Amino acid sequence: MKLNRIPLRTAAAFAAAALFSAASGQAQTNAGAAAEAAKPKATALFDNEVVAKAKGVEIKRGQLDEAFIAVKANFAAQNKQLTPDDARMIERQVLERLIQLQLLLQKATDADRKDAAEVVNKRIDEAKKRAVSEDAFRRQLVASGMDEALLRKRLAEDATAEAVLKRELKVTVTDADLKKFYDEHPTQFEQPETVRVAHILIATKDMTTNEDLSEDKKKEKLKVAEEALKKAKDGGDFAALVKEYSNDPGSKERGGEYTFPRGQMVPTFEASAFSLKTNELSGIVTTPFGYHIIKCYEKMPAKTVEFDKVKDDLKQYLTAMEVQKLLPDYTKKARTDAGVEILDAELKKVELKDPPPPTNAPAGKPADSGSSK
Repeated sequence: MKLNRIPLRTAAAFAAAALFSAASGQAQTNAGAAAEAAKPKATALFDNEVVAKAKGVEIKRGQLDEAFIAVKANFAAQNKQLTPDDARMIERQVLERLIQLQLLLQKATDADRKDAAEVVNKRIDEAKKRAVSEDAFRRQLVASGMDEALLRKRLAEDATAEAVLKRELKVTVTDADLKKFYDEHPTQFEQPETVRVAHILIATKDMTTNEDLSEDKKKEKLKVAEEALKKAKDGGDFAALVKEYSNDPGSKERGGEYTFPRGQMVPTFEASAFSLKTNELSGIVTTPFGYHIIKCYEKMPAKTVEFDKVKDDLKQYLTAMEVQKLLPDYTKKARTDAGVEILDAELKKVELKDPPPPTNAPAGKPADSGSSK
């Protein structure tokens, strides 16, 4: 598990229904499914049917349907097909997590909610940074059938449940624990050689249909690429040229920039990027996406990331692992104490299995919208 694979959302969040959060970045890649979830349903009269209950908790059909639609959107976004049996199993798992979430929220203290508010603000800020601009962030929310108020509400529920779990389970990770893990797992903190470049993409595909353009159109696009390259070589501001010429919506708003190690881009793009010296321009690089002009801004050799830079993420990770160990016994006792009853006859028949890995990304993460990859 390399550094960049350490999950930034904890197992506590997973237990607190992160799987079916409609704020998932993956769900944003299936805007149709998310928008469909927001439409009035013909079955609205039956949304108030109680499908599960416990002390102080009622889960209604409408709540379950909304959460389950978000999960199905996540799977669809990854081109994963659900069999009827899989769908029923996951629907039951979603129901269990809704119950867990409500049971945890019942136990929340003012301190838990205060801690959660700080986490929510941090996650919203991170989401906005990943989205590049406020406008891009709002567009992503609209595509998911949400607004910022609803996103904050759902993140607050997740973060409050996380805080309750950590307090209830008395999970403590010390600086000594962090340093011990860091020293004993050096390969997990290796950062490969990376390059930071910017590029202009003159697309040779139709940006709506993704179909290749005709050969005549490609020749016209090549002339445009040659024009942009000449301006860049003549000293034109590269970021301004990106705004003027580039067809890559995934990077245009940040000046065409990408930072990446080897193995992430198409081979011709990657080979050119890594061959350039700092501040050097490429010629016209052809990929299946079109014609690229690449400028190298920075080359970073492979290294081991310093402890202080990974300390916060590592603390989240080790806390999550400790929560994951203690969670099954805690959940079993909490269900028994609350007298959980599944009232939906079909869901009650489903024999629970271990849940699949989460299909969502951190809330607010923007989906890839077309790039040079």
